[in-house]
Amino acid sequence: MGLDIGPQATVVFAKVVEDSKTILWNGPMGVFEMEKFEKGTKAIAEAVVRATAKGAFSLIGGGDSAAAVAKFNFEEKVSYVSTGGGALLEYFEGKVLPGVKALD
Repeated sequence: MGLDIGPQATVVFAKVVEDSKTILWNGPMGVFEMEKFEKGTKAIAEAVVRATAKGAFSLIGGGDSAAAVAKFNFEEKVSYVSTGGGALLEYFEGKVLPGVKALD
């Protein structure tokens, strides 16, 4: 059972995130709701915040990711937070979403 990412993965992932210009984060790194397993998710959230401060566009997609960003009080430090993670990914895949189709 994966409850959190380890310290080496945290460093590698954070570096990639910090060097990115566009970030789509869909899914926390572990069971961030439990303090014992929040380190990886918090570190990646901090990396997203640092990248955003340097000019990256950061899109947090999905209820769990949105909850993580809220837990660490970073909602105002990222570009956009969406609770529709699955729908967001389907939209990026090019699928027509039912709610959008109904508007046509």
